[in-house]
Amino acid sequence: MNAPSNPVIFMRDERLKAEAAIEPDPVPTSPAAKTTQIIAIYGKGGIGKSFTLANLSYMMAQQGKKVLLIGCDPKSDTTSLLFGGKACPTIIETSSKKKLAGESVAIGDVCFKRDGVYAMELGGPEVGRGCGGRGIIHGFETLEKLGFHDWGFDYVLLDFLGDVVCGGFGLPIARDMCQKVIVVASNDLQSLYVANNVCSAVEYFRKLGGNVGVAGMVINRDDGTGEAKQFAEHAGIPVLATIPSNEDIRRKSASYEIIGRPGTQWAPLFEELATNVAVAPPVRPKPQTQDQLLGLFSAEVTGRNFQMEPATTFDMVGKHELIKPTLEVVYDAS
Repeated sequence: MNAPSNPVIFMRDERLKAEAAIEPDPVPTSPAAKTTQIIAIYGKGGIGKSFTLANLSYMMAQQGKKVLLIGCDPKSDTTSLLFGGKACPTIIETSSKKKLAGESVAIGDVCFKRDGVYAMELGGPEVGRGCGGRGIIHGFETLEKLGFHDWGFDYVLLDFLGDVVCGGFGLPIARDMCQKVIVVASNDLQSLYVANNVCSAVEYFRKLGGNVGVAGMVINRDDGTGEAKQFAEHAGIPVLATIPSNEDIRRKSASYEIIGRPGTQWAPLFEELATNVAVAPPVRPKPQTQDQLLGLFSAEVTGRNFQMEPATTFDMVGKHELIKPTLEVVYDAS
């Protein structure tokens, strides 16, 4: 066959032939590259999420893992225990200041480290000045601009309020931003109500095609009454660790002291928690009904043996209801 008269076409054809003759790279046989576990931790405000996460992340770092802790609570207190009570500049506040100055946010403006743990706070608006959930969304948008998806961490731990139901706080579950969820609760009805809500959210999005599951529960301030353990059993999720109600823990936590240090009294507890968090698979929980949740507690605690009495018109307006005939026209069937 004669070569094409157009030299440009001839050169292109020759180049394509040369590329086609190149053997493809062999199929990789080495182990899969490390993937980051992104874990969202939920719980009622004040239940001890920040305490649990600060000590868990510290222990993971001491075990040689690269850990990023992100506070997603408008109170911005997730990292305070890690940094000895010092306030960490939040992403939202820093972003606003930088924008006014015509500057861009850099990693060093918002991310700080201690003994191998990297940590940052998303932050939130002041009371009455904005939506906390929208602040969370804005914070993650900023993280993506900083290259969040390219960072090489073993674990990214997200601290979320569980008793706020607006969209931003459900972001990791709704958008599959994490692989698994952990709930922190205690032996009280309100914290278990929040834990059950989180389980309900996970199950709802699983039915819509989501992939996030619940890896388990951390029972904090355990007083031995057993309601949280019963809830975990009924919901079909494991207990990853039980942190006792202990004066030494309370006092050290109040003075911003990390107790999850290797070689200390409480080290085995957090070593076990770190191991369980790493290997626990995400499962579909079985959310409980309100009656099932109340059934974990005695009637004396919940008052559920009270019989509701319907109100009457007389109760509302001080007189009996006057029954008037209806003016509705009713047609006979033809």
